[in-house]
Amino acid sequence: METEKGKLVRWVEERGFGFIKPESGGADIFIHISALKSMSRSPVVGDVIYYETNLDDNGKLRAINAKIEGVSPVLTVAPIDRKRKTPKSTLPEQRSHGSRNTYRPPYKKSGYRFIPVLFVLAAVAIFSKFANQNGSSQPVLPIAEPEKPIQHFQCQGKVYCSEMGSYEEAVFYLRNCPGTKMDGDNDGIPCEQQF
Repeated sequence: METEKGKLVRWVEERGFGFIKPESGGADIFIHISALKSMSRSPVVGDVIYYETNLDDNGKLRAINAKIEGVSPVLTVAPIDRKRKTPKSTLPEQRSHGSRNTYRPPYKKSGYRFIPVLFVLAAVAIFSKFANQNGSSQPVLPIAEPEKPIQHFQCQGKVYCSEMGSYEEAVFYLRNCPGTKMDGDNDGIPCEQQF
């Protein structure tokens, strides 16, 4: 197959495909992310792409074995076939033209990385429970919560909720300062809609 050159004119990152405008002219060529599997990054519109063409199952041209100009390929170590003692990369690649391309979006970070931490915490909790049952007669004392810093407020003529910086300040003004208008339903809770 002959290597052709073109410019990427459209790319849909979420779906992993786009179109190349051939340098030689003609209709745009479809390209799937799987054709760029050896590249170290995804393509962007404007990239110069070197590619070969092939007909898909519907008889339409598509780019295969593509490379992005100026982007280095991903260096991978080929796994060794233990039976033949030769790298798998030297074996001929078998392609099934009837198979579907399986594009997978880039790896998204998830909460699974916290699972080992949960196992460690559970193990510590179980260990401490058994340690206390096996002869440790020391009482377990609850951990005291840190006290909130005491905020000192003064009556400074503030009357409305919009002038309050916090719920605590509104409670102070309602209880200690005359003429406030922060408790319309007289239930003792100031600025209910704001805080």
